[in-house]
Amino acid sequence: MLLTFGLLAPDKGIENVIQALPAVLERHPDVVYLVLGATHLQLRAREGESYRLAMQRLARSLGVERQVIFHNRFVTIEELIEYIGSVDLYITPYLKPMQIVSGTLAYTVGAGKAIVSTPYWYAREMLAEGRGILVLFRNPAAIARQVNHLLEHETERHAKRKNAYQFGRQMIWPLVARRYLESFARAKIEHTAKPAHLVRVALTERKPPGLPSPRLNHLMRMTDGIGIFQYAIYTVPNYAEGYTTDDNARALMLAVLLDELLEEVEFDGDSLVSRYLAFLFNAHNPETRRFRNFMGFDRRWLEEVGSEDSHGRALVGLGMMIGRSQNDGYRSLACQLFESAVGMVEDFSSPRAWAFTLIAIHEYLRAFSGDRGVCQTRAVLADRLLGMYRVNSAPDWRWFEDTLTYANALLPHALILSGQWTGRGDMAATGLEALDWMTGIQTSERRYFAPIGSNGFYPRGGALARFDQQPIDAHATIAACLEAWRMTRDTAWKDRARQAFDWFIGLNDLGVAVYDPATGGCHDGLHPDRVNRNQGAESTLAFLLSLAEMRLAEDIIGRNDEVPDRVEPGQPASKAIGAARTRRGLRAGTRAREPGRRLAGGWKDCLYSRARRNTSSTLAQAAPGSSQASSVPIWPFHAHT
Repeated sequence: MLLTFGLLAPDKGIENVIQALPAVLERHPDVVYLVLGATHLQLRAREGESYRLAMQRLARSLGVERQVIFHNRFVTIEELIEYIGSVDLYITPYLKPMQIVSGTLAYTVGAGKAIVSTPYWYAREMLAEGRGILVLFRNPAAIARQVNHLLEHETERHAKRKNAYQFGRQMIWPLVARRYLESFARAKIEHTAKPAHLVRVALTERKPPGLPSPRLNHLMRMTDGIGIFQYAIYTVPNYAEGYTTDDNARALMLAVLLDELLEEVEFDGDSLVSRYLAFLFNAHNPETRRFRNFMGFDRRWLEEVGSEDSHGRALVGLGMMIGRSQNDGYRSLACQLFESAVGMVEDFSSPRAWAFTLIAIHEYLRAFSGDRGVCQTRAVLADRLLGMYRVNSAPDWRWFEDTLTYANALLPHALILSGQWTGRGDMAATGLEALDWMTGIQTSERRYFAPIGSNGFYPRGGALARFDQQPIDAHATIAACLEAWRMTRDTAWKDRARQAFDWFIGLNDLGVAVYDPATGGCHDGLHPDRVNRNQGAESTLAFLLSLAEMRLAEDIIGRNDEVPDRVEPGQPASKAIGAARTRRGLRAGTRAREPGRRLAGGWKDCLYSRARRNTSSTLAQAAPGSSQASSVPIWPFHAHT
């Protein structure tokens, strides 16, 4: 009898053993292969029993279904011991080398069984020196050869069983405890023989605290079968206020980002995405090609046409779904809505709606870089933003409007993206200049983030409102600063992103946390004397989006020498980093270039220094609507132009 046990999932490689069985059964027709264990809970929640059924179909197609037994149970330890004791060979056909421990292998080594395994890291250590046999990954023929060999050479099989058993005796708990005691005794002797040296570390040398782990408790509490509720009374959803497209679009953005952080966040992403995407589908009116925004708890829309900003935010959620999701059904629906709604923005008057749409377009172009209509919309909206800046800015007021209001960083963020990918160096430099000026205003004398308050905002020539400070301003600043850092590689931008994030966790005017780690929610704002204790959708999503974007950038920020030259369409940035490490040698020579675009030496210093000057006197500007690129080179981080 052959045995594989443990929670079933596609990375277990069961199919390779099944494919090996015909060659085994030719010489040993009485062999039975027992697959013991239930399907992994997360896999079953996401895909049902599709993997197990696929393995059963494979066995049937090869004519070995009578020799393969699937025992779909999570057995007790007593039952497991009986199963292990009754088999002749144990097989672990895992597919990936990056596995540093395997409880199933530890059990069978301790029980003294003959083992055939693929060479993942833990197996290479445990089965060394004749304690088992290693075969290549995804190689049914090699599995068949080694199984036949051990079944036909009883002396060798028993020798490997004995070697495994003797090695396993070193792992029994009494011996492990004894070794711990020996280690403590040695440490005590060494400590008393060599007095410890006190090391004083300056406060400025300490590393900033790590990012918290995402907690989705409050997000799930705020979400029902329709979507996410708009407001909360403390931590309880406020049904009376219903839902908004704004918040469901934000929630869709978060679900897409969390899918890229799937390894560290457990959540029912498929269920959440379908709810939030369905809400946007229902919000979209195909006749007007506009999104409605407010829906009552009774599921009735409270308006025929929503705000321009909510329309733009809906496009961002759809664009991220199109550019990043691997689910064809979701992407197809998102494309249908996006293509219907994106053209309407050219008739809008809201600069923030333009900015949202520009960000959405760049997400969309991850998947459809050749869409000329969408590229034309990008050019029109980006030129409008640039034109607003040129009309309204001055040496003491480097901004697009006569008032800084909410989510201000959206505007320079959109210019930085658009200038970067259209070859408009003047546009990218203007975005950096505006972002630099805005973040300076939002930095307190004690060097922490202090966003412009919503109780009066900041009119030109007037007083800057300090309160009420809103989480959406912190998130917009984080997203814009991370984009500025990705383009320029100037570490000042990543520091500003972290400064804005730290506002959530207590580095603010009141020295109190706005994020609540106990609930996973975020308070609705910072008043002059306290936090707003309600934890609504906008605030909670602003924090979770900030955390997701910081976490996705964390590896890049920590490894400047391993930043990818480009992210392929639809490729998460976290995966691009791994691919970039294999291209380290290429980066020592010529950088990846966009077609027809030259990267001159000193591009970063040129771009950033220009961003800090007065655009009216020093920037090489192109006329609004012109496709002529300035002399400032652009960093080709994505695949599209």
